[in-house]
Amino acid sequence: MAPKLLPPKQLQNLRFFITRSLHTSSSSSSSSISTSAAVSPLNLAEKPEPAFQKPLTAIQDHAKPSSILDFHDHQKLFSNLPTTKLLHASLNLYLASISPMVDFGMWVMNSRLMETDNILRAAMIKTVRHTFFEHFCAGEDVVEAGRCIKKVNESGLRGMLVFAVEYTGDNDACDQNLKGFLDTVQSAMSLPPSSVSSVVVKITAICPISLLERVSDLLRWQQRYPSFNLPWKQNSFPLFSDSSPLYHTLKKPEPLTPQEEHDLQLGQERLWKLCEKSVQANIPLTVDAEKTAIQPAIDYLTYSAAIKYNKDDNPIVYGTIQAYLKDAKERLLLATKAADKMRVPMGFKVVRGAYMSSESKLASALGYDSPIHNSIQETHACYNDCASFMLEKIANSSDAVILATHNVESGRLAATKALDLGIRKGNPKLEFAQLYGMSDALSFGLSNAGFLVSKYMPYGPVEKVIPYLLRRAEENRGLLSTSSIDKELMRKELKRRLKAAIF
Repeated sequence: MAPKLLPPKQLQNLRFFITRSLHTSSSSSSSSISTSAAVSPLNLAEKPEPAFQKPLTAIQDHAKPSSILDFHDHQKLFSNLPTTKLLHASLNLYLASISPMVDFGMWVMNSRLMETDNILRAAMIKTVRHTFFEHFCAGEDVVEAGRCIKKVNESGLRGMLVFAVEYTGDNDACDQNLKGFLDTVQSAMSLPPSSVSSVVVKITAICPISLLERVSDLLRWQQRYPSFNLPWKQNSFPLFSDSSPLYHTLKKPEPLTPQEEHDLQLGQERLWKLCEKSVQANIPLTVDAEKTAIQPAIDYLTYSAAIKYNKDDNPIVYGTIQAYLKDAKERLLLATKAADKMRVPMGFKVVRGAYMSSESKLASALGYDSPIHNSIQETHACYNDCASFMLEKIANSSDAVILATHNVESGRLAATKALDLGIRKGNPKLEFAQLYGMSDALSFGLSNAGFLVSKYMPYGPVEKVIPYLLRRAEENRGLLSTSSIDKELMRKELKRRLKAAIF
């Protein structure tokens, strides 16, 4: 199909951006791109390529003839994206790769300047709304998010719908957040069938974080001393492995007070209401992982809900495994083994992790080794092992997995393994996922290869979503600055469209 002629103003802006960015691209293609051949979602040091080697471009490295994923045809990859969207995405990825700009933005958004109404605050909120918010988020309310989901679905992808609230301190706020999550599921029911692959919840949004810390302390103490009685504890899967860090709890915690037990019951009931709504809609509910200080309580509530609601070979409740943690694979094996024994179909989202710097700082402050793998290579290996294990589970049982990755090599390995195991393309038990606004080349490459692919799509008022945006900027700085494949392919496609429009 012949490309549409661009309006003069848009054509001028497109020509300016491509001319400017291609000058920087030519040098970065032989340096930053080569060192990010497997795009790293963690800000860990990687060994650079030897100086005497002629580096491959990102496209050359990921377009091997034997690969199931084709990144060579940028026109096909971005055929469903209008030029305005492609240009907007390119500009935002370029801005996100400028460290001083990200540092300044983070400083302002974390400063006291944002605590009161003033001109600077209004200007910053407006700037964030029209740049990073529009790029990484699906909208400010469920209606805008629904429209965004439809557009994503028209391009051949699906959406993981995320009401982006977290870190609540009281029951009233938790009740209000629950209403937002229930509205999210209700909205998903009204959207085109299968356009929403799952609804995502953070337990810190429906259960006070201070209570989750207390429950996690008690669970860790019971892991250390199995005879330690927890009268409120219900049936669950194993929460720890022998290598799991227990340094968060250095002394025996006090039992939960009657009020705390009541609040824990309220938190569990909120999760159950959300599960029941998800069962009614037949839409999976994915529970996000968070910091290790509270993850035992999150896993406890997640697994208890899975036992209650995952029935008839249909896992509705999904847990999350963070592969950057040293105990990730062991905990995954233990949880799935227990689920199999109880005949509970289980779903997991496998990610690398998003709290790296805070986890390492806490461990160091307490005089312990970091719970995170010592190198990016170890993290990649753990992720790929977990993905391979879950793919084998899918091939032989009713379990399910969401492989959330921006790493091209991990995507290629998993796609190849799935086909080798006979997992048919489009199998609903296997989903790939990337953040909305990130790794579009990988998303469309996997989708074009026949797999189900989702975008993780947070929505909510700008002020509420800012913590999410700050975490992406801080924890994924390495990913934002090395999105070489996306940036290179987008520039090539924009250049092609510009030439087509001119000639």
